[in-house]
Amino acid sequence: MSHYRTRREFLRSLGLGAAALPFVTGLTSLARAAETPRKQRIVIMFSPNGVVPDTFWPKEEGADFKLPESLSPLEKLRERTLVLHGVNDKVRGDGDNHMRGIGCLLTGVELFPGNIQGGSHTPAGWSSGISIDQEIKNFLQKSDATRTRFGSLEFGVMVPDRADTWTRMSYAAGNKPIAPIDDPYQMFNKLYGRQKDQESLRSVLDELQTDLKKISQHISSADKKLLDEQTTLVRELEQELQTAGPLTHAVPVLEQGIKEENDNIPQISKLNIELMINSFQADFARVATLQYTNSVGGARHRWLGIEEGHHEMSHEPDSNEKVQEKLTKINKWYCEQLAYLAQRLAETPEPDGHGSMLDNTTIVWTNELGKGNSHTLDNTPFVLVGNGLDFQMGQAKKLGKVAHNRLLLSFAHAFGHRIDKFGNPDFCKDGPLSL
Repeated sequence: MSHYRTRREFLRSLGLGAAALPFVTGLTSLARAAETPRKQRIVIMFSPNGVVPDTFWPKEEGADFKLPESLSPLEKLRERTLVLHGVNDKVRGDGDNHMRGIGCLLTGVELFPGNIQGGSHTPAGWSSGISIDQEIKNFLQKSDATRTRFGSLEFGVMVPDRADTWTRMSYAAGNKPIAPIDDPYQMFNKLYGRQKDQESLRSVLDELQTDLKKISQHISSADKKLLDEQTTLVRELEQELQTAGPLTHAVPVLEQGIKEENDNIPQISKLNIELMINSFQADFARVATLQYTNSVGGARHRWLGIEEGHHEMSHEPDSNEKVQEKLTKINKWYCEQLAYLAQRLAETPEPDGHGSMLDNTTIVWTNELGKGNSHTLDNTPFVLVGNGLDFQMGQAKKLGKVAHNRLLLSFAHAFGHRIDKFGNPDFCKDGPLSL
């Protein structure tokens, strides 16, 4: 679904000739149709430990590209997919590449010095800047037209309870990491628990108002004044409940009893994806992240017939073909999660009538490394699906060796947030990427 930035652009989309434009540009109903803002969303999805380049990157460039094995689940969505090869994380400084890979991934800036020792290099601390998801969230929350209840939602799937540089990718500011919620039941309570409280409170207030009226008939004028002060609080609570408004869709019903365990990763993934879609239907947020495990993630993908830990396999040499096949299988599974999320968005109508949710949402799938056994930060995977940012989709691009800060700038600009630098300014000199 196209987003028309001007009235003239909208009228041209209707197929009107140039001669007709002067006669219709002043019609107010067409003006409203052209200028009604749509809801734009971005979802950033993370999976760890790099990729197998031969089975991940398309060999072709442009619109006529074939999806390799790791990306094959996106075949039905190929025209809405953008594969970006040649995006490099050029941020250096303290920490090993796993730490900088996730800590600088969305911030584009160096880690603080710290005492968290990685597998090599120097120890480090948290990132020293805000992440792009939170930058966009803050921009949207400043306007009444784009402000939402939560602003952003951070979903996780089996993210370790420990808080360290390997487990956090979103930052409210330097030294302020944001923990994702990987328990679907906890996320449900965040999204809908307050709604249940409101329903209970409405019932209590109704009974309270009735009782207060009964009491007022049997007390002195002095006590009535005191009672009036108390009922003012009740009325204010009622007004707050009325402004909260009812939900415009059914509250989801979650399958119960799914424990946070390695072998339940597929079920947890699906539950959180469904909760994310429901949150978008309610317009709770227009920015979301979905983090699978963590940098150096050691999940055992037993549901794929793989017993070894993901991270330990990622260190194996390219010559170990059996392990490379397993790593390809793992990345294909993550791509299946991406495809499932995208397909669910595509089949869900936008509540305000602007097409489907995928017409207004872009999912960005990324990773902390370009390749696991070399720990390179070059060719960091960025695969985009959906039309929310108005990029030219249905392409595989080879960008050379561009700094990933420029891509982060592109995300911000797509929302109308025209910042000229993000993260380390040294990597922003050429401005946002033209996508």
